[in-house]
Amino acid sequence: MSENRISGGTAEPTGDALPEYAERVLDVADLIPPGRVMTYGDVAEWLGEGGPRQVGRVMALYGSAVPWWRVVRADGALLPGHELRAMDHYREEGTALREAPRGAEGHLPRLDMKRARWDGGTGATGGRGEGEEAHI
Repeated sequence: MSENRISGGTAEPTGDALPEYAERVLDVADLIPPGRVMTYGDVAEWLGEGGPRQVGRVMALYGSAVPWWRVVRADGALLPGHELRAMDHYREEGTALREAPRGAEGHLPRLDMKRARWDGGTGATGGRGEGEEAHI
């Protein structure tokens, strides 16, 4: 699996394997269902290690081989420089969006984080059962 991800990434790691943490982050990104998103901080919290910056770094270096548009900023703003590509994916997957205010630069919508956020559960609503946790 690592070899496929490396070939699709933007950086060349040393050796044939990704760092373990990067592999785990990418595994979480692969689990996020179409139409749903997790923030960088959500991914770190779900893994129980690292933080939003570490997850963002992994996604910047290796994320092109996974559904990168599903790992997002907590404020719902689209990733600068990738807005149009991400919008194509969000529209195709039916991801919940909020209309941009009229005065907003570029009039780009934001993700509707209340409706689109996924907590890693397997139920139809994305929620975990009481006291249930999901980990990789």
